[in-house]
Formats: sequence, C-alpha cells, structure tokens
Amino acid sequence: MVPIFSGRQVHVSGITDTEEERIKEAAAYIAQRNLLASEEGITASKQSAISKQSAVSTQSAVSKQSAVSKQSSVSKQSSVSKQSTSTLHHEEAFEKKSRKVAIREKAERVSLTKTLEETEAFHRKLNEDHLLHAPDFVIKPRSHTVWEKESVKLHCSVSGWPEPRVTWYKNQVPINVHANPGKYIIESRYGMHTLEINACDFEDTAQYRASAMNVKGELSAYASVVVKRYKGEFDETRFRAGVSTLPLSFGVTPYGYASKFEIHFDDKFDVSFGREGETMSLGCRVVITPEIKHFQPEIQWYRNGAPISSSKWVQTLWSGDRATLTFSHLNKEDEGLYTIRVRMGEYYEQYSAYVFVRDADAEIEGAPASPLDVVCLDANKDYIIISWKQPAVDGGSPILGYFIDKCEVGTDSWSQCNDTPVKFARFPVTGLIEGRSYIFRVRAVNKNGIGLPSRVSEPVAALDPAEKARLKSPFSTLDWTIIVTEEEPSEGIVPGPPTDLSVTEATRSYVVLSWKPPGQRGHEGILYFVEKCEAGTENWQRVNTELPVKSPRFALFDLAEGKSYRFRVRCSNSAGVGEPSEATEVTVVGDKLDIPKPPGKIIPSRNTDTSVVVSWEESKDAKELVGYYIESSIVGSGKWEPCNNNPVKAHGFTCHGLATGQSYIFRVRAVNAAGLSEYSQDSEAIEVKAAIAAPSPPCDITCLESFRDSMVLGWKQPDKTGGAEITGYYVNYREVIDRVPGRWREANIKAVSDEAYKISNLKENMVYQFQVAAMNIAGLGEPSAVSACFKCEEWTIAVPGPPHNVKYSEVRKTSLVLQWKPPIHSGRTPVTGYFVDLKEAHAKDDQWRGLNKAAIKNTYLRVQGLKEGVSYVLRVRAINQAGVGKPSDLAGPVVAETRPGTKEVVVNVDDDGVISLNFECDQMAPNSQFNWSKDYVSTEDSPRLEIESKGNKTKMTFKDLGTEDLGIYSCDVTDTDGIGSSYLIDEEELKRLLALSQEHKFPTVPIKSELAVEILEKGQVRFWMQAEKLSGNTKVTYIFNDKEIFEGPKYKMHIDRNTGIIEMFMEKLQDDDEGTYTFQLQDGKATGHSTLVLIGDVYKKLQKEAEFQRQEWIRKQGPHFAEYLSWEVTGECNVLLKCKVANIKKETHIVWYKDEREISVDEKHDFKDGICTLLITEFSKKDAGIYEVILKDDRGKDKSRLKLVDEAFKELMSEVCKTIALSATDLKIQSTAEGIRLYSFVTYYLEDLKVNWSHNGTPIKYSDRVKSGVTGQQIWLQISEPTPNDKGKYVMELFDGKTGHLKTVDLSGQAYDEAYAEFQRLKQAAIAEKNRARVVGGLPDVVTIQEGKALNLTCIVWGDPTPEVSWLKNEKPLVPDDHCSVRFEAGKTAYFTISGVSTADSGKYGLVVKNKYGSEISDFTISVFIPEEVARKATEQPQKGNKKAK
Repeated sequence: MVPIFSGRQVHVSGITDTEEERIKEAAAYIAQRNLLASEEGITASKQSAISKQSAVSTQSAVSKQSAVSKQSSVSKQSSVSKQSTSTLHHEEAFEKKSRKVAIREKAERVSLTKTLEETEAFHRKLNEDHLLHAPDFVIKPRSHTVWEKESVKLHCSVSGWPEPRVTWYKNQVPINVHANPGKYIIESRYGMHTLEINACDFEDTAQYRASAMNVKGELSAYASVVVKRYKGEFDETRFRAGVSTLPLSFGVTPYGYASKFEIHFDDKFDVSFGREGETMSLGCRVVITPEIKHFQPEIQWYRNGAPISSSKWVQTLWSGDRATLTFSHLNKEDEGLYTIRVRMGEYYEQYSAYVFVRDADAEIEGAPASPLDVVCLDANKDYIIISWKQPAVDGGSPILGYFIDKCEVGTDSWSQCNDTPVKFARFPVTGLIEGRSYIFRVRAVNKNGIGLPSRVSEPVAALDPAEKARLKSPFSTLDWTIIVTEEEPSEGIVPGPPTDLSVTEATRSYVVLSWKPPGQRGHEGILYFVEKCEAGTENWQRVNTELPVKSPRFALFDLAEGKSYRFRVRCSNSAGVGEPSEATEVTVVGDKLDIPKPPGKIIPSRNTDTSVVVSWEESKDAKELVGYYIESSIVGSGKWEPCNNNPVKAHGFTCHGLATGQSYIFRVRAVNAAGLSEYSQDSEAIEVKAAIAAPSPPCDITCLESFRDSMVLGWKQPDKTGGAEITGYYVNYREVIDRVPGRWREANIKAVSDEAYKISNLKENMVYQFQVAAMNIAGLGEPSAVSACFKCEEWTIAVPGPPHNVKYSEVRKTSLVLQWKPPIHSGRTPVTGYFVDLKEAHAKDDQWRGLNKAAIKNTYLRVQGLKEGVSYVLRVRAINQAGVGKPSDLAGPVVAETRPGTKEVVVNVDDDGVISLNFECDQMAPNSQFNWSKDYVSTEDSPRLEIESKGNKTKMTFKDLGTEDLGIYSCDVTDTDGIGSSYLIDEEELKRLLALSQEHKFPTVPIKSELAVEILEKGQVRFWMQAEKLSGNTKVTYIFNDKEIFEGPKYKMHIDRNTGIIEMFMEKLQDDDEGTYTFQLQDGKATGHSTLVLIGDVYKKLQKEAEFQRQEWIRKQGPHFAEYLSWEVTGECNVLLKCKVANIKKETHIVWYKDEREISVDEKHDFKDGICTLLITEFSKKDAGIYEVILKDDRGKDKSRLKLVDEAFKELMSEVCKTIALSATDLKIQSTAEGIRLYSFVTYYLEDLKVNWSHNGTPIKYSDRVKSGVTGQQIWLQISEPTPNDKGKYVMELFDGKTGHLKTVDLSGQAYDEAYAEFQRLKQAAIAEKNRARVVGGLPDVVTIQEGKALNLTCIVWGDPTPEVSWLKNEKPLVPDDHCSVRFEAGKTAYFTISGVSTADSGKYGLVVKNKYGSEISDFTISVFIPEEVARKATEQPQKGNKKAK
C-alpha cells in the first residue's frame, strides 16, 4: 500500500511563527515529496510501536525502514521488532547491515541535509503571496421573487486561499440559525455555500449578503428576495435591480433604527483620458442625508464590473466626504468603465465613467505600442505558458512578432526568452528553476524597432499544479501521519507507456503535448522522454535526451513550419526505459487558431456632443476571441486614431473625446491570440452631436394675472431642452379644497409656444395648483413640480404685475446683459418703462440698488460696473402712471467673471462679399442651441437674415446689409449659465463692412511690390513685381508700349507662384527699348496690374548703369580690385594704403606708383588674404601726391588711384594728427637745474599738430622764463626759475585740425614742493659743477723723450676760486728741484719742466688741482729711451702713434 501523509504545511501559507519552524516544515514537505516519488518499498506491520516510532521522527523512520526493507535474507518482522526495542538494538542492527545498505543510509542523510539547504533557498526565492488568494465569488447569489409560504435558496461559490469563511447577512445583520430554528438552513459543501429560507413571509423581503473572508481580505455579494402576497400584488417599482428599494422607512441601519438615506454625488469625475506612465485620480464628493455620526458608508470601486482592491498600481481613499481612486502608474490594463458604489444601510447609489489610457510616446519613432494583459495560462516544473493581448497601435508598420522577457522574483535582472519574434500571443517559457517564482513582460517589434515593454505579470512559481493544489489543500493545517503496511518489494519494475497523449496546442513556434502517467510504474519516481518523427516515416528521434521531463506536459520548439509530425512519449526510471505510448495523430506545424475575420455592419449613432456609440456584428467563426479595437477618423483627413487601447468584448462601444460638430467614420478589427483581423468596412459618416431626448421639467410657475374666471400663468423654460427646440408646453390644473387636492385636468389640448398661458373657465375664489410639461420632437417631458396654491379672483391693483422670464447672458468680469418679458398684467394704464435692481447674492434685502434712475423702455439692459468674482442677483420692476409694480423673480445668482474659453461674435466678409456674424462656443451642453437676436428680439423669422449652425459654431448671414440692419446682434447658448456674446453694427461699422464687401465682390490681385527694374551683374535688366499670393490658375500678360511681348531671344519670363514674384529679363538695353512696361495679372475673377515708365533721363540713366555693370563684369574676368585703394592710419601713426584684389593667380603682378613714378617695394605680395598694402612711416607733407596701383597678368590689368592732395591730404593729415595726439602720454613733471619742465611723449611729432599750453585756464604767454618746444618725440614746457605764482593746473592741448585732445597735470601742493626742492638741488649741483677745479687741457697722456733732452709741459687750469696746484710722481708728491721745476701763473697756467731727462725720470706723473667745490687729477706718463734701443725696437715692431713732446 502507498503511505498516506497528513501533516502541517503551514510554511507555504506564510503564517508560521518563526523561521526555524518554517525550515523544519519545508524539510518535512520535501521529504514527503521524495518519498512519494521514489516509493522504495516501505514494509512494516501495523504495530503501534512502528506508528509511535514514525511519529517521533518522520525522516529517521523513513530512512531506517528503507534500510530494513533492503536486507535480503532477514525477516521483515524481526527487523521491525528490532527498530521498536531500544537504542542498543538499533546499534546492533546497524552493525549487521550490509555495506550497500549502510552506504545507502549515509547517502540519504546527505540528501536530507542538502534538502534542508535547498528548502531555505526555495523559500528565499518563492513568492509566498502568489500562493495566497483573496476571496473571489465564482458564482454570486441571485435575486429571487417568490410567493408567500414558498421556500427559496441562495447559492454562491467562493474561491480563495486560505479557504474563505462565508457569513450570511440579512439587511446587514448576521443571520443566527439558532435564534429561528427551522427558518434558516446554512450549508457549505464542496465549495458551494447555501442559504435556505423556509416558509417565506413578507418580513423576509430584504437584501441578503454573503461575506467571504480570509487573511487576504473580505468580499461581499448581494441578492434581494421579494416576497409577494396573493391578495394585492406587491409594488415592484420599489425594488432596484440587484438591491432592495423598499420604502426607506423599512431600512435598518447598523444601529437598528429605521432611516431614509439619500446619496448624492457632487464634483463627479467625468470621462477621463490619460497616458501610460502618468498618474491619475478619479474622485467625487459623497453627500449622504441624514448624516449619522461615527457611521461611514461602504465605498467600493469597480472596473468593468469587477471590484478593485488597493495594490501597487491603484490606491483607494475615503476622506470622510470624498472618495478617491488614484493610479500611481497608468497602464492600458487600467482602461475601462469605472464605477463607484456607495452603500448606506440597505440603500446604495452608484456612478460610472470611462477611463481611456493612450499609449506612451515611443522611444523609437515608428515602433509599436506595448502589449497588455500579460498573464500565465499554465505552469509546471518545466515551463510556463505566457499569454498577452496585442496592442491597438502598430506604429505604422505591421508587427513582426513579440519578445518575452523574464525576471526572477527578488532580482532586477531581465533576460530575453526567445531569440526570434513570435507572432502567436502565447508562448511557453522554458529553462526555469523548479520552485522559484518569476515575472514576465512582452515587447512588440516591427521594422522600425522594438516598442516599450508591457506591464509586468503577476509572479508565478515553476511548480506542478498538483503540488500547488497540495500546498493549498484545506487539510494542510493537520499533522502528518505515516501508515506503513507490508507488501512485496517492487524494485526493478520498468514503467509502462503513458496514456492519453495529445497535442493541446500547436503554433508555428511551438507544440505542447500532454499525457497521463502510466498505471504500472512501481514506487519509484519516473521521468519522460519525448520522441518525434516526420509524417510518413518511422524515423523516431528523441527530443529531450539531455534534459528528461518531470511533469506530464512538454513544449517542443525548433520544428519546421508547415511540416507534419507525430509524437510519442516513453517513461523511464532506474530499472530502464519503458515502451512508447501510442503516437499522436499527424500534426502540421502552424497556427491552429486562425486570425478572426473582420466584423461587419459598423453602425454609429449619436450619444453626446463629444461621443458616438458604435455597434457592429461579431466576427464570424471567431475562436478564442479576445475582443475588438475601434478606430475613428475625421472625414477627409485620412488619419485614424484608436478609440480604445484595451480590447472590448461587447459588440458596441462608446467612443469619447471626439470634436463636436465634426463628421467621423469608424472601423473595427477583431483580435485573438493568432493576431488582429483585417479592418472592417468603414462606417457611414456621422456628425458628433448630442442625441435628442425629451426636455426636462419647466420650473418656477407663477401667477402673472388673475381674473374672475381665468388666470395667466408664467414659468421658466426647462434647464435641458433635450437637444431639440421646445415646440410647446402643456398645462394641467387641479382644484384644492380644504388643502385636499383633486384630480388633474388638462388646461390646453394644443401646445402653447410661449412661456405663459391664460387658463379660462375657472371658478371664482377657488384655489388651484398647476403643472407644466415641455415638449420637443422627441416627445413630452416630465411635468414640473406642483406649483403653489393660487386663488382665482379679480385683481384690482392699479400698478403693473411683475415682468417674467428674466434671464441673463453675455456674462463678463465687469458686465452682463439682462433680458425680460413685459408683465402680463399691465395695471390700469399701459407700462411706460422698467427699473432694474441689483444686489450681491448674500446681501440683505435692504441692499438692493437701482441701476437706472429713469425708466427704460427696452426689455433689456447691459449692466456695467460689476466687480470681478462677485456673485449677484437681479430683478426687474415695471412702471405705469399708477406707480411701480411688484418685482420679478430673481435672476441669478451669477458670478461676474469671464470664463476661460469665452469667445466673442466675429464679423466676417467672405470672398464673394457676403457679410456674416460668427460665434463659437466650446462649453456647450449636449442639448445646447444657438439663439440669435437683434436688439434682443429673436431674428428667427427675419427675411433679411439667414442662420446656419453646425456643431459648436453658428453663423448669421446678412442677405443685403443696409441701414435698416443697424442694431445690436446677440447670440445666446441655451442650457448654459449665461454664455453669449453680441456685436454692434452702427453707421460707421456699416460703412466699413460695405466697403470691404465691395472689395471682395470685385477683387483685385493684391500687389505686395509694384513693378520695378534693377540691373544685374552682367548688365542684364530685370523687371519684377511681387503679388501677395498667386494661385495655380494665375495668368500674366507682359505689355510694352501697348503691345504684348512674348518670351524669346530678347525676353525671358519667369513666375514663382510660391513667393508671388513675376520677372522678365533682358540682356541689354538699346535705344528702341525706351517706353512703358506693364504686367497684367488674371487670377479667376481677380485682376491686377502694375506699370513702369522708362522715358527720357530716367531711361538714359538706367541704360548707362546697365552698360557700366556690363563693363564691370568684363573687368572682373581678369585680375581686378574687389575693393579700391584706400588709406588707414595705424596705431603707430603710420599711413597704410590698402586694396583688396580678386581673381588673381601666381603670375599676377602688382606695381605701386606715386605721381606716376614707380615705388620700389622691398617685399613681394603673396596675395594669400587678397589684401595688398603699402606702409608709409612718419607721414608728412612730403608724402602728398597721387598714388596708383596696377594689377596685371596675361588676362588683363586693372588699376586703382588714390589722390592724397588738397582736401584729401588735409583729411588724412588730420587723421594722422589725431592718432598722434591719441598716442600722447600723460603729462609728467621733471625738475632741471634751470627750473621745472612739463612734458609728454608722442609716437612722433608733426608740425601740423598744433600744441597749446594753458595755466589755470589761461593761455600761457611764452617768454625767456617760460618756453615751449619739441625735442624728438618729447613735447615740453620749460619754466625757468619757478616761483609760487607758477603753481596751478597746466593743460596741454594737441589740436589735429578738427578736435583738441587735452592732457592735464596739477603743479601745486606737494607736487610743486617736491619739484621745486629738486630744482634747487640740481641748481646747486650745477653751480658746483661749473666752479669746481679742473684741468682744462694741455697735458698729453704719454710723453716719449730721448735721454738727455729737456721736457717742458704746459696745461690750463680753471676754478672759482682759483684752485691750488700740486704735482705727483708715481702717486707720491713731487718735490721740485733744479732738475725738475714747476710753477703756476695767473691762476690758470701750470708749467712742468725737466732739464736733461734721464731714464730715472721715467714714470707716472699727475697734476692735482683743488678748490672748495672739488678737485681733479690729470695723469700722464713719461718714457725715456736710448737711441740704439729705439732703433732695435723699430725693426721688431712698428711704432704705433707715439706722441712727441712739444
């Protein structure tokens, strides 16, 4: 027998207390699985000892029992007894085991340790939340209507893990079966939950709720039971679909008392449009009356009817009065119909609107949009089948296929699962690790690139369904029990063939096989090998040789598309490979699922002013249909836009976001896993416009006048006209006697068109109530609320009654227009005028103020001077001779503001001169209409006007505008809060419009530039003009002297219709071309012309200019001057003559001349930059003259002359002087021995530069003491023997012939003191230098004299006072004697005499002169020689410049 296990498997659910316990439980589970898979013959008796032993340790029991069973010659019964005695006996048994058994047990212990480690890793990777499921109603309870005394059963089926607990409620109160024995029977069998209500009576009429709850959440389903009595049928109108709506007094609140709840939605979310990746919030304010403190309503959101729970993609919030649904990251999966349901007690209300999600912008232009709804269809150990939905947008190119990416849960590493794109929207992903969880995403690809990835799938584990079911088993919380029975060993059994092999899915990319395990397989786990062969052969090939399959399903890849195959499967275990299964039928590799056919009969119908309902017939023979995509296109645009990005399964869809008034066509395509169908045929065009419905009820019924037997009623028109004009009203009335109303009677058989009606044949002094219903072409609307009670009696008041039908329009931030109708009861005398009153909406009644001091006769008034943002109410009072009557009903409140998007009436004059007023409104309600009026009186029947409205635009056309059409024209939009605009046509505006109309009736081609002429480069003549615009039908006629000329050798014509330029070219002008030229234009009925007169001097000048340009062009064929010779003064105050040359080559020469004499230039021009220059340094008058430069080579020559004489020379000299003046340095102060000098340096000085000095603003008069001059580059002012009067500010002005340039210096204060002190010092130094003792001259440097000769030397000495004189010999004082004598005479002459010189007299001598200012030494040398020696030296070396003694 097979062991039966039952034990705790809580580790899978994630509800264990500690990690250690989870690991132990995981190890136990793995041991179970391995044991069941191997089924190594466990044999034992049913002894209690064995059970106790196995209960102590399941793992050890299994291993030891396996060891015992494998002992070949020992009795099994004795082995079991040995295991159940004691530890000693166990040790003895272990010693007696064979080596094979011992090794086997050791291997199993190693395997168990490894299993524990794998289990820890398993739980780190396994996404436990994937194994938990919130409750979900597979079958919801259904509402029932039964007769009294009958029984009824409510059934529901709930899925979820852990298994949900189901509780039944009646009107939100839990049902207690023990409180009413036999009344209620609650059962739960095999997942089906039942509530049976026996012997129903009227009290059982209620709302019943089934609440399913587990650790993942709670979900409720509702059903209503209505019990009908035999006597008098129950009023079924009190019950809503799916929920009881008994008289609300029946309702039971959670507090147990009766209450009536009214639920309203304010500030509701509308149809919304988002884009992938964006955030979006849907919300509305919930108003519940009466309000019960501390009791919150039940808020539930739905998408396409399915409840929405908070997740990482969407969050719900209830703030006490506002419910919000927020999308943190929109995806196309979020597109759908969203519903908010608010439940309060037994009553609920709900509101719905659609959310559209557009595709995100593609990262690669032209790439397809992202797929959506990536889910797992099938999962096991070996593969997981992923499916998805194709996107609606392919990027403009067909989708070539899809790439599937996987990511292991807990990591961020994505890997691509397929190398080549797959077209089928399902794909088996292989290569997974058993037990680990994965998420998936899909990307579409076309020829332009790969699109954005889809939203990731929910995590899914690579586990067999059987193991998942075992993990979710409701018995998993029980302890395991191992029952061991004795049976024969089953080792060595080769498994039999699998059964029921079939191809479950076949596409061009893969084939999926499934089968059942064999009945004969022993107790050992088995593996599977899959084989294939081509049809018509028996050449079987094993597909999975290296990787055996563990589960009875397998996906085959790499099959040749279009070929036919058969498949079979073999089982294997340690005993060997079994026989193959029966082969499958021949399978052709390809998509078995065909692409659906396109839908048919696309029918659009009106819905609102921005939406259209599209319906169609379903695709024929479509299998596994996913849904439909709808596209729309404005008629004539050729551009298709998707209406939905999430396929819809219904056969109709409301396309939102369309432009009001535009005409659209629609097409539909179906989609399944094989792909998208062809597009259906285009629908008929439909204009986007609100559907027509019956109008809403009128309101504010008032009595306008009362007579003895009749009454006049007035009312306001309905808020909603139903999209069509109201054709009339029906009035009902009834008598009220002692506050008890009677039955209703019809007041009129024929509809009345006005909003007032006189009801006759009434009873005097009787009280009546009234109702009014409006009618349009769609039918009669709901009647109004019952009016107040009015007494039928004769009114005797003299003043008029209240005006009625008061309304406002043309609301702006500072003004509005108020309109009304005259009162029905005018009083004793006719109405003579009206007064309009105004006050702020929340002001008291004493705050009314009149807007007009004098009564106005018009029944309209433009109210001015309003405050922006303030809310106002208005009323009107009529006046006659008797006085002012009662005020009208209030108009408003209305806020003074110019709403965003407000537009004004615009006047237009078309090409045919037709004058029209145009108005556009972007804020129209679905049933809004345009109403035109003149002076606020309807123009509907005016024969002078024609009105046309389409969508949100309207146009009023004047048939023949004249003085009788002067006035204010206004356009109001019904079903809006005062939207409108007006336009005033006065006499001045009338004249303007008529002139503009005349211009359009007899149009001219607008001329942008009149006919002109210009000379082109080669001397060609271009006649041209430019029109504002030229159509393709424009014709041009060219006229010369009243004769048409045509294109030929002399004339070339050209028209550029894009720019409107018309041209005519002539090669040259001759004498016979003098005259008048005209261009005539004809564009449809529009004409135009332009004329140019070329006669006399004008023509001669033009002819001369053309000839000049012709010669210029010829000149430029050779080397020429692009820019003629000009001059420039450089920063160094030099003159640079320059010119720019062009069209030169290597052989081109340039020669410079001045006054016809060639100037030699040191450097040769290289023409690299095209600039030739001649630099003249220190330019002066001598450089005046005529300069000329000549370019020449074998192609010709060109010359340029520059006259630098007379005025041109003066201008140049002025610029040179200016540059020199600008180069002057700042004035500086210098002290000299003579006085103080002020000076400045310039680059160089020219006499043309005038220098003027001033002292303290007065020109300096030059004298011997104050002098001015120029030395080299220095301009100076010398002040000799300065005195304090010379202090002050000195200015040097350099005048360049046009402008004076000033340099200043302040010679005062410290500057003067320092300069004066330095002057005194230098002066004294000069005096000392002048009077010091010095040798003026006379002494030679060397004296050479023959021995025996006499030497006489004389020198002049000067000094004041007379210096003292002394002599030195060899730097020692010389004492005169008879041989050497000295003397000093007259204080200036010194004599030195040696009589009979000898060699002893040779040496260095010196004359020393000295006085109080200084001293000086003059040295000389005396060389005495012998004649023989002189002769000898003369022969050896020539004598060089020896001085002889005087």
